[in-house]
Amino acid sequence: MPAEAPKGENCLVDMESKGGDLFSAEDAHPTGTGGAGILAKLGLPKGFSPSMAKEWLDRRRLSIRPWASFVDQRKFSKPRNFGEFCQRVVKNVEVYNSNYTFIFLGLILYCIISSPMLLIALAVFVGAFYAIHLKSLESKLVIMGKELNTPHQMGLAGAVSLPVFWLAGAGAAVFWVLGATLFVIGSHAAFRELEGSDMEELLMEPV
Repeated sequence: MPAEAPKGENCLVDMESKGGDLFSAEDAHPTGTGGAGILAKLGLPKGFSPSMAKEWLDRRRLSIRPWASFVDQRKFSKPRNFGEFCQRVVKNVEVYNSNYTFIFLGLILYCIISSPMLLIALAVFVGAFYAIHLKSLESKLVIMGKELNTPHQMGLAGAVSLPVFWLAGAGAAVFWVLGATLFVIGSHAAFRELEGSDMEELLMEPV
């Protein structure tokens, strides 16, 4: 005799089990959670993750030295000779690496905010890269017989937005940021006296 169809509670149990299977199947192939899920929906490159940038910034912030000690004028003096100058620069760059990183990022941010044209140029670059990447998801982009990967797509977006960057004076902005960074960091590293523990480490290092 043919098997009878499930009735009543058995039917409900059967539906719940099937529903559970469906949900578990979805969970087995997640599209991502949080920022990664949003990026996946936007179609951005897999290697691009805001969580990675946040983790990097958190590590830098944890290793930062106190700013009060960083700018303490009582601990600044002129190096006595070239040897001490080199020791200070090398050791201070190692000790205050995270502080210098945030100074560099701050100078970049100031340069961008103070120049509306740079903001427009960056927006054009990001928009061009996003459009090119979405196009590559629909069909492979091939130029001269070579498929465009993510770095190539960024290069193409840079070429498209190059006129806008040129109008915005991006070259001068880059040189200004580099010059200001070298001046600020170089001056601090050269004139900031080493701490006692840092001097002991230098003396203990093998020659």
